Amino acid sequence: MATRRIATNEKTHLDQDDIKNEPRSNISPEVPSSVIAKLLAFTAAMIVAPLSSYFLTLNKLFGGNSTYAGAFAAFIANMVLIGYVIVAFRDDKMEREADEAEKKKSR
Repeated sequence: MATRRIATNEKTHLDQDDIKNEPRSNISPEVPSSVIAKLLAFTAAMIVAPLSSYFLTLNKLFGGNSTYAGAFAAFIANMVLIGYVIVAFRDDKMEREADEAEKKKSR
């Protein structure tokens, strides 16, 4: 009862010959590489820009006042986020226009 009997029509892990004959599957992402590059760039900007703006403005612009430097870093983080949203909307708009042009062309 501790082991399970294998039915004759079931395949075991030893039946590897059938897998080698099958064509390779397409594992490429459906998202264009330009979109991934933009996402990575804005991710890096979301990390680097607020931190660098905090430490650069802490003593030079705000005279050691960490509250103002933190508020400025939060403002910079929001600007990066707004920039990403704008770029995403433009990219989506261009994609929709290309789809509409393709539909008109196919008619």
